[in-house]
Amino acid sequence: MRLTADADPRLWIPVTDSLGWRGRRHRKAAIRMLLGQVNAAVGATERPGSRFGAWAMSQAAPMLMKRADGRVLVWTWKAEPELVVAMATAQVLTPDVRVARASMPMEYDDTQSFPTRLGAGEKLLVPLPTSEATPPFATYTWDTGTHLVTLTAVCSDRERFGTLTGALDDLARSIRIADDLEGGESPEVLRLDPA
Repeated sequence: MRLTADADPRLWIPVTDSLGWRGRRHRKAAIRMLLGQVNAAVGATERPGSRFGAWAMSQAAPMLMKRADGRVLVWTWKAEPELVVAMATAQVLTPDVRVARASMPMEYDDTQSFPTRLGAGEKLLVPLPTSEATPPFATYTWDTGTHLVTLTAVCSDRERFGTLTGALDDLARSIRIADDLEGGESPEVLRLDPA
């Protein structure tokens, strides 16, 4: 299963297809922000080589995402790349994935309904996580029956997280499955525009 999205180019910069020099500043900023959040979560301080580490990871990230073949899409906030990173993934719904989803902590039960073209989905906003080290985040999930499609956005600023939810909702609504079936390829399939 491959994913596609129509992210607003005025708000989001795609990291997924930003090979080489194109988008490297946003890639590096997103990775630096995520590494900083991980360091804060485990109580570590930034190391002298961490800027080089972020650069090296930013060079490898596009190739890794290209190998994922549409199962991973990543964006950063255009105006401020280190403010928010959003990542959409598609994974096969194995029994282990279903068990892991059912075993999530209680605070993950506070979801809202969020239907889109992908079907009936759920939205979870955690603007004030229980731990100070955990950044605010939003998670959107859809169970397609065979796959679990997830959009997760991590924000570096608790104060501004609430101002981003509208843009995150729009980004989540734009995600859809890109299948290879072309019109007329199979006489048993009738394609209707989702309205």
